[in-house]
Amino acid sequence: MDVTHWVLHQGWCPECGRWSKAQVPTAHATGYGPRFSALMGEVAGAYGNGRHIVQTLCASVLHVPISLGAIQKVLDRVSQAIEPHYLAIATQTRHAPVNYIDETPWFLTHTLQWLWVMVSDTAALYMIHPRRSKEAFAALIDDWAGILVSDGYGVYQHWVTHRQTCLAHLIRTARSLAERQQAELAACGTWALAELQRLCHMATAPLTGGEWRAWYARLCKLIERKRSQGYHGGTNLALVRRRADRAHMAVGTSGLAAQRITSSAWNRSVEGIVIPSALAVFRLITNSHLVGCSTGSSAG
Repeated sequence: MDVTHWVLHQGWCPECGRWSKAQVPTAHATGYGPRFSALMGEVAGAYGNGRHIVQTLCASVLHVPISLGAIQKVLDRVSQAIEPHYLAIATQTRHAPVNYIDETPWFLTHTLQWLWVMVSDTAALYMIHPRRSKEAFAALIDDWAGILVSDGYGVYQHWVTHRQTCLAHLIRTARSLAERQQAELAACGTWALAELQRLCHMATAPLTGGEWRAWYARLCKLIERKRSQGYHGGTNLALVRRRADRAHMAVGTSGLAAQRITSSAWNRSVEGIVIPSALAVFRLITNSHLVGCSTGSSAG
């Protein structure tokens, strides 16, 4: 550790009758260097540790005694230093065409808060908010209006633009269904797991028209089979069929582009491959009246 010792002289001015004292240069005014300040900011901020823990770490590991007041001043300066970068990240994520959004409990000074995250392909924006609510969601996204990828939290389901249920949640539920003892449930879970995994590959691997039609034919076949077996309770399968038919994502060679497109429009499409919403696909299985079927809170 490098230590710079500054000697500040002072003197009496006979002209103005006041004492004049030298000042520490601005770059060294904090008393602690950028790496040490960044370390305290990381330990206290990113890892959520209290000031006493930061003080103990500095004293026992780094052998640097520091008061709680000095720690707070350093953290305040770190917050001011990173604010422009935080705003730049916020701007970047709020201009992304697709964002993955989630939230989790976060305790701040022993009070329950919520840590929200908005992740694009290039940046991740974090926000701590007192509530898990529509207002907190609005504060996170600001004026963003792209494709939302999320779990089944109710606020997300009312997203007015395009939404894709997180495939990881659906795959987890499908795997759980595939392990059930009931043969019908296990068969549905196994089918759903395989088809959802195919959806993951469809996002990155170009498909031919024949491959897409084969996938969609399997979907329609399962819907018709369930309807013929009398599974009409709860969510009407005909409604699910219409949702699966109308809510699609168009995936072009240049990446993900959002637009609603009907299956009849597919016959006129030449720019991209059409992929049904995974939410509509999996609801076909999890929302029909199969004995013992439970999707949990994250099934969309």
